[in-house]
Amino acid sequence: MRGSIRSSNDFKKVYEEGRSFANKYLVMYVLDKENDTDSRLGVSVSKKVGNSVVRHRLTRLVRESFRLNKDKFKNGLDIVVIVRGGALDRGFFEIENAFMHLIRLHKKLI
Repeated sequence: MRGSIRSSNDFKKVYEEGRSFANKYLVMYVLDKENDTDSRLGVSVSKKVGNSVVRHRLTRLVRESFRLNKDKFKNGLDIVVIVRGGALDRGFFEIENAFMHLIRLHKKLI
């Protein structure tokens, strides 16, 4: 899948060179890639947040927020989202609002 950040080197590059903002539920790092047209998403959920079922559910919510709103922000972004423990019992709309809030803080909307 082209829309995913999977390698640890790619994650490390976004952590080191990107900018970060956070809210109650998510931490978002964004790295602008000048010459690339596709945006990619990487999601990290610590084992401290919950068991694998919980972590996978939160990952799916973040990925769906990215998929539904990807046409609203600029191309060529590498985005890494770290899910915080506060997101544990939150539904899709709360996660989506937190995701879009951070995209707005990064000023990456079209």
